[in-house]
Amino acid sequence: MSRSGIVNVRMVITEEKILSNIDKIQKLINPNSKKQIIQLEEDAYFKDLIESVKTYLIEYPKKKNFPKSVYKAAYGLVEYATNQFEENTKNIEELIRQREKNIALAGELREVLETVKNKDEDWKQSVKNISNSFPEDIIDTLGLIGRSKSDKSQNYQDAVKLINARIVNLESNLHIEIDMERIEDRSKALSYIGIEVADALKLIPAPQEDTEPVDAVQEVLEEIPAEDKKYFEQTRVEVKPSLWQRIKNSEMVRAITYAFKIKVVLQVPALPEGRGEERQS
Repeated sequence: MSRSGIVNVRMVITEEKILSNIDKIQKLINPNSKKQIIQLEEDAYFKDLIESVKTYLIEYPKKKNFPKSVYKAAYGLVEYATNQFEENTKNIEELIRQREKNIALAGELREVLETVKNKDEDWKQSVKNISNSFPEDIIDTLGLIGRSKSDKSQNYQDAVKLINARIVNLESNLHIEIDMERIEDRSKALSYIGIEVADALKLIPAPQEDTEPVDAVQEVLEEIPAEDKKYFEQTRVEVKPSLWQRIKNSEMVRAITYAFKIKVVLQVPALPEGRGEERQS
């Protein structure tokens, strides 16, 4: 067998390996998958898979002859990550609206509680006014407090504690904050794909028989709505610019490294196949 024949066989194997790695990445960012990316900073396996794809794109010797299957798979991965990022943004916006509503409800409930405890003349009407905003047990408890003849009784004290606990829960929004952190962790992983894969993919000419233009990836990136940037600016203390605005920014890597605390490895071995093979997809 000629030397060129051996090289071709090795390249086919590498191509198959990269396709397998792309598939593993897509499963890790699939919200319906049992094995998902949780914390980007702590998942070396995920980052290694990304690095293998990025390096393959960058170091492939003849870009004009780049494997169509890998191009399509990598492009599909970027597009999928983009769609997931948009969906995450919508979910975060909904959680923010719910958090604001809960805070408003907490304030409303606190006011009614004071009205009931003080036995104001209109306390019954105040309770009735919020009956559609709170569950029956809260309304009944407020009624018990209002009808109580003594604020020293155990029932009265327990009732007040229950209402105060509900107020604290509404103000803290603990479950919402947990959901937001979980979604934002996924968004970091999606951002990482955008930084590492999409930017490298732009170096590869689109297959000639495809209808997509050579800069198809760039067009996809530019379609991301401006609401992404608005969300990050308005909802988080540590402002995280839009994923795709970062990709187009010349200081992209430095900004992402600072905001997400991602260690970007600039020097990597040629065509790594991805460590952690013992972990099955």
